[in-house]
Amino acid sequence: VQLVESGGGLVQPGGSLRLSCAASGLTFRIYEMRWYRQAAGKERELVAHISSFGGYTHYADSVKGRFTISRDNAKNTVYLQMNNLKPEDTAVYYCNANANNIYWGKGTQVTVSS
Repeated sequence: VQLVESGGGLVQPGGSLRLSCAASGLTFRIYEMRWYRQAAGKERELVAHISSFGGYTHYADSVKGRFTISRDNAKNTVYLQMNNLKPEDTAVYYCNANANNIYWGKGTQVTVSS
């Protein structure tokens, strides 16, 4: 099983990024998918969650209204659209797949700085 995140980078405050997480080796459509992030010196925190068929989403209060999680089960991919980025969004962002097993990606760095 592999989860591979991409789309991170350096962006100015107020900018946007779209993260992708491509999954392989698992029956993607049965997995609930989550994005977590971990800033330097802090604990990993849940950012967004989407149900297996996308009918349910949940967001951390800190990103509500700015981030959107979505998935394409035909492409085995989950996305995180991040708008109006703030310096406090700087972190490594991780993809998580959760069903009968739990899998993690290796993360992608997002840095928000002027």
